[in-house]
Amino acid sequence: MLIPAVEDGLERLLRATLPLAAEQGDIAFEAPSSTWSAGVNRLTVNLYLFGISRSSQPPRVQENRPGPDGRLQRRFALPMVQLSFLVSAWAGSVRDEHALLGDVLARVLAHPVIPPEHLPVPLDSAVQLALAGEEATRPRDVWSGIGGHLKASFVLQVTLAADAYPWETAPTQVAGVEPSLSRLPGNGTT
Repeated sequence: MLIPAVEDGLERLLRATLPLAAEQGDIAFEAPSSTWSAGVNRLTVNLYLFGISRSSQPPRVQENRPGPDGRLQRRFALPMVQLSFLVSAWAGSVRDEHALLGDVLARVLAHPVIPPEHLPVPLDSAVQLALAGEEATRPRDVWSGIGGHLKASFVLQVTLAADAYPWETAPTQVAGVEPSLSRLPGNGTT
């Protein structure tokens, strides 16, 4: 559910902010191979998921919550994951592709997180958007790996908490400690 929710959120964000209505163009998530690109005949923004890794951000700790039976529930801190998308634009001319890619880049830079109203379901953390840094996979390496032709593109990194652990009933909290004395067998009188 995590990856489809992110993809739906990205598509809804771009549809809401780009001048690219569904009647005018597509937003695709397929590998932009030469076979795929041969079938593209409309304006298309492609977001190809090519990498999934653990983020360097610390795990996301969540507050305890009441369970259905009224008892407190807790769960382990959720690991942060990073999804890497190769973003490219497809149009009738290179100039149109660059214009569309520039529009997508501007929208991503203007939105450091996907607004919650664009997500199909609530997630356990914000969905952070950022351009990949120098240490990330270079787009040309991805293009050659999928058998596509090198073209203008950028790597979008999406970071969020993975809903990896179930909620469990929390142990009962200690209300207090009371001292008590008792005689141990063999210590003193019988």
